[in-house]
Amino acid sequence: MTAAHVRNPDQTRLTLLQAALEEIHLCGFQAASLSNILAKTGLTKGALYHHFPDKLALGYAVVEELIQEDTLGKWVRPLADFNNPIDGLLHILNDIGGRLDTQDVCLGCPLNNLAQEMSPIDEGFRQRLDHVYRLWRLGISQALAKGQHAGKVRADINPEATATFIMAALEGCMGIAKNARDVKLLHTCGWGLMQYLETLRAAK
Repeated sequence: MTAAHVRNPDQTRLTLLQAALEEIHLCGFQAASLSNILAKTGLTKGALYHHFPDKLALGYAVVEELIQEDTLGKWVRPLADFNNPIDGLLHILNDIGGRLDTQDVCLGCPLNNLAQEMSPIDEGFRQRLDHVYRLWRLGISQALAKGQHAGKVRADINPEATATFIMAALEGCMGIAKNARDVKLLHTCGWGLMQYLETLRAAK
């Protein structure tokens, strides 16, 4: 462990988490190698076990501290910058979709990957992943409800149901594109979702 990491345990923890997320995203949690994680960071086993008692605790922290923050940072918090949530959602889709490359699509969504892999076999993962999904869904739902009150979003939609559908569509688009290894398919699916979002606007 370097002197810089000794002086800054918080940075050591973050370095381990970031390397773990990269390894899990590439290999899945069960196949993720602690040796690979340490090799990427240059840290020792002692440093790892000082912060995380085992691989499972490391995986849980990746969900709680990195995947949750990334999900909210990409899909929820930017909505606060828009008076109309439809405009916000469209902007987010264009922005994120424009930055994804073939490797991103082939690796898939870290949240969805872990949900598919670990939720059926580990309750701790399932609960933590469900919490992230709930926060994501709540953020979109609240934005839509606010848009209804402002007269920007159709009054006849159910914000929670609509938010659930939007979130599921996003994850579904990424999932089928990952399986096909096709960025164009992701954009095609995204375009369909964008057309749907346009139908949610309140009549002028």
